[in-house]
Parts: sequence; C-alpha cells; structure tokens
Amino acid sequence: MHPGVFGEGPAVIGHRGLGCGVVAGHQQNSLSSFAAAVHSGARWVEADVRRLGDDVLVVAHDAAYPDGTRLDAVTGAEADRRGTLRLSTLLDELPRRVGLNLDLKSSIDDCLRSPGQTTAGLLAPVVAAEATRRPLMVSSFDPAALWHLRATAPRVPLGLLTWYRFPVEMAVAACVHMDVEVLALHVGSLREATAGGQIDSGVLARLLALLHRCGRQLLVWCPQIALARLLVSAGTDAVVVDDLPEALVALSPSP
Repeated sequence: MHPGVFGEGPAVIGHRGLGCGVVAGHQQNSLSSFAAAVHSGARWVEADVRRLGDDVLVVAHDAAYPDGTRLDAVTGAEADRRGTLRLSTLLDELPRRVGLNLDLKSSIDDCLRSPGQTTAGLLAPVVAAEATRRPLMVSSFDPAALWHLRATAPRVPLGLLTWYRFPVEMAVAACVHMDVEVLALHVGSLREATAGGQIDSGVLARLLALLHRCGRQLLVWCPQIALARLLVSAGTDAVVVDDLPEALVALSPSP
C-alpha cells in the first residue's frame, strides 16, 4: 500500500503538462509544456504513454496522428521526425522533485502480444526504476494493464481511471478490490444530472470517507476551477486540471 501517493496537501496536477490542448503557446504532451509546468510551480504533472511498433514508449494521447497513421505502426525514428516526445526524454528532463502521473494507453494490437510485450509490459520495468527516483503513479482505463503492473512492478502506485458518468459505486468497489491506491474519477461522475451540474457535497464527503477508510486516495479529473475549489476544500487528494497556471493561482492558500 501507498497511502500517501501525493504527499502533503492536495496535489494540483497539470493535464498533459501545462494543460490540455495548447496553453500559453505550449502544445500538450510536449517537452516545452512540461518545462513550462515546472516553471509555473507544478508539484505534479500528468502524461499519456503509448508504445510504437518497435516498442519505443512515447508521450502521446491519441492512437493515431492527424493523417491517420497509427502510432503502433511507426518506429521511434519516424516518431522523432514527427516531433513526438519519447518517454525516456521526459524522464531525463523532468526534475526529480516533480511527481509524474503516467496515463497508460493500451494499444488495440496489444491483444496480439504476450503480456510482457504489451504497453503495460514494456512500461513496467521503466516505472519500477523511476519510482525509486521520484513521486510516480501509473493510471489507466485498462484494468488488465493495472493487473499486469501490480504483478510485475508491485511497488509502483496505481490509479484506476474512470470515464464520464461512470457509476461511483462500481468505481469505489473496483478500486479497492483491484488493490490500486488511487481512484481517478472523471468529475462527471460526481456532478448532479441537473442544470449547472453541481457536486453534492454530502455524496463527496461520504465517498472520501469510504476511500480513506480503505486506505485509498481520490483524484478527480478535470474539474473547472469552481468545482476544483470545492473538491480541494472537501479533502480530495488530487485534481488534474486543464489550465495549470490558472488553477495554481485559484487554488493557492489565501495569505
């Protein structure tokens, strides 16, 4: 168990670096975006991880380039020419004091590979080594990937990612019984299905109490600033935000 994955206080995590899309001129999942996040004062950043056809791991969200070419069909050299950031480069350049949440994106072609050669299998030895050098967590929508990482890199903290409106009851039970440290809920699972989509503070308090009682932590992605304030004030352990500079200012403690 890793009861304190995020350290002291709530972690404000930059989604794909400085934020999703283009923030302050920096493209998501680029080295410049991660450098800008560090410069802005980030304690944690989030990065997407995919594998290429020659088993090189890269930082990329989508399964294919805009021209339709799949990442799992190209080599590292071709990805370099296209400007795709290698995971090894990010690990070398990101200061060790900065925590890293890696969002593992399984490839559809992983079904044709042995477990050790899947995206999760290739990532396992990398994160096992990296977790000894910095705060680190691997999250994924793919429960099989998390199972493989738990078996092959048991000291690496894991997070179960859920999508919009995923049932909270199922998510909490799965998080605990899969033995992952963090439940990474989409904020849509907490918002009421009413105009305005506010978060029920009573439901949130019970959710946090249950998770903490089970020795787990709650991460919520990607709330707007007003909802992020509510989540942090309620004791949520981490929020992943789409505009890190704005969020760090809005969520900083009052003087």
